Amino acid sequence: MELGHSPVMPREIVDAFSTCLPGLFVDGTVGLGGHSEALLDEYPGSQILGIDLDGKALALAEKKLSRFGANFLPVNGSYCDVGEISSGKGFDGVSGALLDLGLSSLQLDTPDRGFSFRMDAPLDMRFGDSGDVTAGQIVNRYSQDELANLIFAYGEEHRSKKISAAIVRDRPISSTYGLVSAIESAVGKKKGRIHPATKTFQALRIAVNDELGNVKHGLEELLKVIRSNGRLAVISYHSLEDRIVKNFFRSEASSCLCPRERIVCECNHQPSVRVINKKVKKPSKLEIEANSRSRSARLRVVEKI
Repeated sequence: MELGHSPVMPREIVDAFSTCLPGLFVDGTVGLGGHSEALLDEYPGSQILGIDLDGKALALAEKKLSRFGANFLPVNGSYCDVGEISSGKGFDGVSGALLDLGLSSLQLDTPDRGFSFRMDAPLDMRFGDSGDVTAGQIVNRYSQDELANLIFAYGEEHRSKKISAAIVRDRPISSTYGLVSAIESAVGKKKGRIHPATKTFQALRIAVNDELGNVKHGLEELLKVIRSNGRLAVISYHSLEDRIVKNFFRSEASSCLCPRERIVCECNHQPSVRVINKKVKKPSKLEIEANSRSRSARLRVVEKI
């Protein structure tokens, strides 16, 4: 399968790890391998442990990166298990780790995955094949209030009550087009740049894959395997993820986590990282023009002390 795939902010990622050579890198969300390829091209002799829940994407990445031989090591799994995975592969002293929290081109452009509202497909939305819950189960089994709360919390959709009422009214809903139809009946068809189904689809995908819980846990686990002076770079695409990353990095870089009203520090917290880019990095206008999917990307980088 050939898919058009452009990694987001590849130059910025390569530059972020320029101090981490010789490189033992972890690409925790390898997808179709774009970032791994950029790093291996730029830093010959480096090795990358490429982890992804999506076995289909990983197989394509392995084929794409076969020219690098043993310097690319693919593993089907979750970045939350990076400690166990890296130890099992003898991948010790990681000098740099990357998370790109966006959907891959494969996930968006393969109809039967159910991630896109632009193609009709079963309501699945699982990143891997082993997840217990699908989007269809949530849509058809949650109560109206539960759906409204989920869509509001994970999609930041202020029209969640109208949307959840329409979903319950139209159940059973088995396909992406069926869900889009219910949403549009509640809030109208597309008028601006953002499709009315975007936030609801985001909310369902986050819930199905426990994305927010995995981000926090994954950041903790990645820091454990990174050596001193190694770096962790994270690309996020919506405010919920970016807020978790920003707050985690801020806490780890702080010398005190006591409440503000406490005059004397009692926590004895020691910073474990220093923030590299105080201001979040965003794609250039040229990149957004060439790859519209990059427009909401936000890059944050820290270095382990």
